[in-house]
Amino acid sequence: MKQSDIFRENADNCVQLAERADSDPAFRRYTRMAQGWRALAFEQDWLDGEMTPVSNRWAGAIRD
Repeated sequence: MKQSDIFRENADNCVQLAERADSDPAFRRYTRMAQGWRALAFEQDWLDGEMTPVSNRWAGAIRD
């Protein structure tokens, strides 16, 4: 499994935690963590040569 796939799994786990969060601060924290993991995944894809440094995927994926 690629490192970026592991990062995306971590992001998915954070999303699941956010959905089950019992408070707004916890929800926001898990959502920010998911965004961070996604950013790391895309950075790793770039480092692995799987995408160009400037990509439309980068900007859109981090906000999702």
